[in-house]
Amino acid sequence: MKNKRTKRIKVGFDVFDLERRKKYIKKPVRPVTVKPREGVSELLKRMGDTAFQGKNLSLAVDVWEEMLKRRCTVFFGLAGAMVPAGMRNILVHLIKNRYMDCLVSTGANLFHDVHETLGRFHWQGSHTVDDKELKDSGIDRMYDVYAIEEEFNSSDEYIYKFSMGLERRPYTTREFFYLLGQDLKKRAKTEGIITAAHDAGVHVYCPAIGDSSIGIAVALADGRDYPLFDVIGDVKETAHLAARATASGVVFLGGGTPKNFIQQAEVTANMMGKKAQGHKYAVQVTADSPHWGGLSGCTFEEAQSWGKIAKKSRRVSVACDTTIALPVIVTALTERMKGFKRKRPSMDLKNSYRVKKRIWEW
Repeated sequence: MKNKRTKRIKVGFDVFDLERRKKYIKKPVRPVTVKPREGVSELLKRMGDTAFQGKNLSLAVDVWEEMLKRRCTVFFGLAGAMVPAGMRNILVHLIKNRYMDCLVSTGANLFHDVHETLGRFHWQGSHTVDDKELKDSGIDRMYDVYAIEEEFNSSDEYIYKFSMGLERRPYTTREFFYLLGQDLKKRAKTEGIITAAHDAGVHVYCPAIGDSSIGIAVALADGRDYPLFDVIGDVKETAHLAARATASGVVFLGGGTPKNFIQQAEVTANMMGKKAQGHKYAVQVTADSPHWGGLSGCTFEEAQSWGKIAKKSRRVSVACDTTIALPVIVTALTERMKGFKRKRPSMDLKNSYRVKKRIWEW
């Protein structure tokens, strides 16, 4: 029975508030139909009318597109073995087209990029294999991907010799990878992440560089005769970029150190007296869950409590294997960006090392 005055309806023992219902019942789920001649972008738009991770995949493209069409500095976090898994050319495409402005990566992905840029391969394999036999065969395994040990050693040798040729002074990881890209271009068999970033003016940071084969290669120096990494300089520079941005957005593949390093840029900027509002746009693709307490599965809502993500922000997390989601998202994004000339943000680092006041001195 319906009460017109109070806008309530009685159903059995329950009384439902119809006004409150309007808050939730707004848009119907629309089933996806197959249209063979349709592009990926159009398919994802229609998936936005569905549910679960299909809808989130669609929202991820929407949010990233808005980042690029607004005055926004895009920070990109790269974790997981994405280069060995075959995602390298997609990342190169994103860099060349400036769908990102600043890349923060694990050292492993950047090492694997050097490996492939020098003309070497990763190989399809199997996760159901005798790993002791692989060890005896000189094969390293990353789930179902293989690499040949002595070829890795050759990539180590290249990085070692490059590093030993540098002037003995502290380098931010941005400086290191810019110089590495410059040198790598002379030897490259194919274009890679580091060489593309060098040419496109995309800053590359690697805050945990010691936790990788790049760190291992530099550590092969005898004694203490090796270039040093100024990772505190990395912190200062990324905080400066976040603070001076008209708006900032983040795209995370996985989590780990790259995700936290990008998110803490907002916190650091505020502690330096450089006002930052939190990242205004946020996209995350992850297979991790928040209830374990780790950062890789941490929600953007949790990040809001720290001021890392803006109170008013467009954000979406896609619970999916990145090797599935990334090719689909980037293909759709590229279709939508066709013909659009993006106004690139300034990446100037002048005065990035200045700190006039610390938060406890206000």
